Amino acid sequence: MLKGKLLWEPSQQTINQSNIKKFMMWLEENRGLKFEDYNQLWDWSVTEIENFWTAIWEFFNIKSETDYTSVLSGNKMPNVKWFEGATLNYAEHVFRNEDPEKAAVIHQSEIRPVQEVTWAELRKKTAAIATYLKSLGVKSGDRVVGYAPNIPETLTSFLACASIGAVWSSCAPEFGIQSVIDRFKQIEPTVMIAVDGYQYGGKRYDRLELVKKIQADLPSLKKTILVPYLETQPEISELNNTVLWEQVISDNDDAILTFEPVPFNHPLWILYSSGTTGKPKGIVQGQGGILLEHLKFLGLQVDLKKGDRFFWYTTTGWMMWNVTVSGLLTGAAIVLYDGNPSYPNDETLWSLAESTKMTTFGTSASFLMASLKAGIKPKEQFDLSHLRSIGSTGSPLPESGFDWVYEYVKEDIWLTSTSGGTDICSGFVGGSPTLPVYSGEIQARVLGSAVKAFNDAGEGVINEIGELVVTEPMPSMPIYFWNDKNGVRYKESYFDVYPDIWRHGDFIEITDRGSAIIYGRSDATINRGGIRMGTSEIYSALESIPEVIDSLIVDIPISAEQSYMPLFIVLKEGFSITDELKTRINQSIRQNCSPRHVPNEIFPVNELPKTLNGKKIEVPIKKILMGVPIEQAVNLGSLNNPETLDYFVEFKRLLESR
Repeated sequence: MLKGKLLWEPSQQTINQSNIKKFMMWLEENRGLKFEDYNQLWDWSVTEIENFWTAIWEFFNIKSETDYTSVLSGNKMPNVKWFEGATLNYAEHVFRNEDPEKAAVIHQSEIRPVQEVTWAELRKKTAAIATYLKSLGVKSGDRVVGYAPNIPETLTSFLACASIGAVWSSCAPEFGIQSVIDRFKQIEPTVMIAVDGYQYGGKRYDRLELVKKIQADLPSLKKTILVPYLETQPEISELNNTVLWEQVISDNDDAILTFEPVPFNHPLWILYSSGTTGKPKGIVQGQGGILLEHLKFLGLQVDLKKGDRFFWYTTTGWMMWNVTVSGLLTGAAIVLYDGNPSYPNDETLWSLAESTKMTTFGTSASFLMASLKAGIKPKEQFDLSHLRSIGSTGSPLPESGFDWVYEYVKEDIWLTSTSGGTDICSGFVGGSPTLPVYSGEIQARVLGSAVKAFNDAGEGVINEIGELVVTEPMPSMPIYFWNDKNGVRYKESYFDVYPDIWRHGDFIEITDRGSAIIYGRSDATINRGGIRMGTSEIYSALESIPEVIDSLIVDIPISAEQSYMPLFIVLKEGFSITDELKTRINQSIRQNCSPRHVPNEIFPVNELPKTLNGKKIEVPIKKILMGVPIEQAVNLGSLNNPETLDYFVEFKRLLESR
């Protein structure tokens, strides 16, 4: 049974000019393969995976210093390796697109007006940073971290790292101190790029004291490069081994950018899991895997071309920053924005779309819904004639969001809703410029992504909600987790339910026409406003509250665009909940995690449900509060104290009566 109403169909001209159509024509001419439509192409891409990825390699003209000896070695996930023998460099593929006098980056923030960085300027500054890193002794495989916002200096630092084979990792400056240390300390960085502070929503946040604390907790750190972002001359006398950004640039003004060939599976960057079951896991992705995946995803599914202007609203703590940066691989210019998307008003990003002449506007479902609720009518207020597509991710976009885009943004626009994950730094399901858009649906499973919906019996189903699984490997899947001996945590994260099959942790429905509908997380990760945070990070923030001895937090969907997040706490004997205690709890979560993860309400409980081995049960509690019968939500025999569930059953009843 098909769902959703038809909102948009591509013209024949749009189809013919798309990169997917060009890829299909290339396959016919060079491989003798003819496909009638996208679904046929997808079927081939996930059944002939080695042929598909070698076709991507050749179509996008990958430059390798040495030839690969095999496309895929090993036949079962996760023990596979891609393109062994090949040596290449991600940054080299970025700069092969340069047109020296044209804009590579257009950027704006609450502090800075709209400015452009030409390809020549980007190359010059990347060369300066890379040369300085090498002068410090940074070599291939060493880690460099960024505690910095979405500004050109952060991008430049990453490209410099990639050019010499160093490994990049970043946290947004709004991350609390413990969240940053939990991520960076485990990877032992050699150099940090940081800012003196940032501005969000008109309020300035000094970060020099936090930079000092981070330095003290990272004994591996040899040097910090400080970007003056709030102040032109920040006071750095109390910071350890710190040099200002402009000094590095000026001292290396005559540097020449070179590229270090590295193995296909050499680490490019380290992203992080949300920390649901402990400290965030360091997800390591390879130079070659990301290069191929992002060329495929951005070149084919997003349809980026030279001359386009590609924007996605993101912070440096979200994988969409990494995806945005890779827009440069396609020859498109990228648009960066740092700040509150609703400051000084709700039209800020729509105004940015006009002033930068962006062609692809990427954002979150929550932003589109906020624009809807604010009564914004972009097509009446701004010139969006250059805008060809809108991308939405972070959470499922409800049908009302789809309808609003076509009624109030642009009638002839390609709305690409996407869902994927940090784990692959890409999408599993997303857009295709050759397919129609139906309300509430994601257009397709992306090429090379063997996505299925599994029922409880582990069978692939159509038109039914099931677990999102991937049955064939993808090059951007993690090459490993950092400090994960024998890959134990890696296997537990994705392969604990279905051996040799990746279970992602989302609920998905595949429709008859090949489109997809995402129904949110099937695990305990909390995603608010595009910032994923594991529950364990919130619990860590409560450790500084002496009255709280245990806690449990869940995020309950109310509708497709709203959720309710209660925090349940167990207090020390003799203490009771007070407004002052609630304030301290909220303040600690705000400072150590993020403002978006402050709970809606806080409730004291006598005891939390625990398994026989002492683990609290977040997902079953979430299911109970979503209305799942208790016998379906949890195995009572697995609990040490099943009587504690009575409180949550009653809590659900009270929620319904509100």
